[in-house]
Amino acid sequence: QTATRINGIFYYPDSGSVKDAYIKSQCRLDIYYPKNIKDFATIVWFHGGGITGGAKEIPRELMDKGVAVIGVGYRLSPKVKAPAYIEDAAAAVAWAFKHIEQYGGNKKLIFVSGHSAGGYLGTMLTLDKQYLNKYGIDANSIAGLIPFSGQAITHFTIRQEQGLKELQATIDEYAPLAHIRADAPPMLIITGDREMELLGRYEENAYLNRMMKLAGNKTTRLYELQGFDHGAMALPAFPLLLKEVSQLKKAIITKAAKN
Repeated sequence: QTATRINGIFYYPDSGSVKDAYIKSQCRLDIYYPKNIKDFATIVWFHGGGITGGAKEIPRELMDKGVAVIGVGYRLSPKVKAPAYIEDAAAAVAWAFKHIEQYGGNKKLIFVSGHSAGGYLGTMLTLDKQYLNKYGIDANSIAGLIPFSGQAITHFTIRQEQGLKELQATIDEYAPLAHIRADAPPMLIITGDREMELLGRYEENAYLNRMMKLAGNKTTRLYELQGFDHGAMALPAFPLLLKEVSQLKKAIITKAAKN
């Protein structure tokens, strides 16, 4: 037994005063962390499911890899509308910043990832700084963002909430593309094969990658996993996520030692 798992932690700071039963049931996280490693890196993982389904999860592929994993539950549409679930995602990341050191982790090594809708939520809370600002956290202190097939335009569920059709593209305040900036944390965007992906997902992310570069960001990259569709791309993406975490961790620790 080299890791400990604690399930169902309520991540909003004011648990005692929350009356909303749906927030109380959904806004919980599971934490899985290594027992014999100090100053470990943490991956905050947001599940997919189109913001309408899915449940918090600790992916098996991230277990026993010397990192902590926080699996986040969040409220779903149509019970709530945007930006409720983005706010939930940000509150969970804020919880990680405030609490990870109690478990032996390093708050300079908090990484954000997730698949599909989860990749979207992580990208939104990282690029649009207002969500973490609410907790006095600078989104730029996230060590790295590694979304798996996330949306770069406004998420199709939010467009549906707005009365738009699935193929009607929008870039509004709920689109990661509306928040491109030179100073964002390192971002490794991973998608499946452009011909097998969901609704132009590769091209959305290719555009996000290009716009980040044009904005002067030097740390955004894009990988396309050929031969893998939207669902299947997660499996080959996990080793890339772990490699990215390992490399960024090394760079952050080296830099801290120099200062």
